[in-house]
Amino acid sequence: MATAGKSLTGLVAATFTPLTPQGEINLSEIEPYIDYLVEKQGVKSIFVNGTTGEGMSLSVEERKTLAEEWCQKAKGKMDQVVVHVGCLSLKESQELARHAVEVGADGIAVIAPSFFKPSTADALRRFLQEVASSAPSLPFYYYHIPAVTGVTLQAKDVLAGIEKLIPSFMGVKFSSTDLVDFGLCVSSSQPHWSLLYGVDEQLLGALPMGANGAVGSTYNYIGGPVNQLISAFEKGDLSQARAIQFKVQELITYAKDQGFDVGVNKQLMSEVSGLCLGPPRLPLLPRPHSHALAIAQKYHSLFTEKH
Repeated sequence: MATAGKSLTGLVAATFTPLTPQGEINLSEIEPYIDYLVEKQGVKSIFVNGTTGEGMSLSVEERKTLAEEWCQKAKGKMDQVVVHVGCLSLKESQELARHAVEVGADGIAVIAPSFFKPSTADALRRFLQEVASSAPSLPFYYYHIPAVTGVTLQAKDVLAGIEKLIPSFMGVKFSSTDLVDFGLCVSSSQPHWSLLYGVDEQLLGALPMGANGAVGSTYNYIGGPVNQLISAFEKGDLSQARAIQFKVQELITYAKDQGFDVGVNKQLMSEVSGLCLGPPRLPLLPRPHSHALAIAQKYHSLFTEKH
């Protein structure tokens, strides 16, 4: 894997956590999962134990076991493995951060606590600082996802002066549709930061704003087309970039009409990839297989069938 400090750019797949039918973590699927991302999707960086990975529904020990397995199996195959270590408990976040160093992660990310919520940007920065200080050698990313955490602080306010508190700070995973806030983060960023956009259906809107990477769940199975989108944008071929983005939007809109959540998304990935990723963990419930099958058919009509 990459040496610490290397910029995280391009597509990053937010990985699902493989579970057995009984709901236990299934490590045997991780190596073929990595091979699928690299060989079939052209995706060589991953973000593990995050929202898509149901990280907040896993125990600390499960998260450690998964982080170690992802890092070990990715060696020599992937560029970067970023481990999400955010928890409601500061002590548990610090424990996971220290563990990420031990297992050879390339970076760590932290979500805002969502039960006792930070009321100010300063409070959140201090929480992030305490976690980062437990792994000062690893690049640190703030994971901004207000629709899930309920923490509505502007990311630009959280990032203000953050390098003074966190010397290892390397960027933000920005999972919000607020492109004004994102633009203000970019305009005040340092040259070595990674500005990673996390709303897959409007990535093309974030690229000219300054996004230099993207983290998302759909890149598990449409990484190839979205790599083409980024390439087209970089070449100035906006017509081609838009055509691909419109297909992504059509797929995600259709999926949402089918009751798209992490569980259905996980079923869809299993259907498309042939991997056995298992059910979601409670309180998420499995949906009828027909939902994932319908989305998979839409996926194939948009991205694999020749027109």
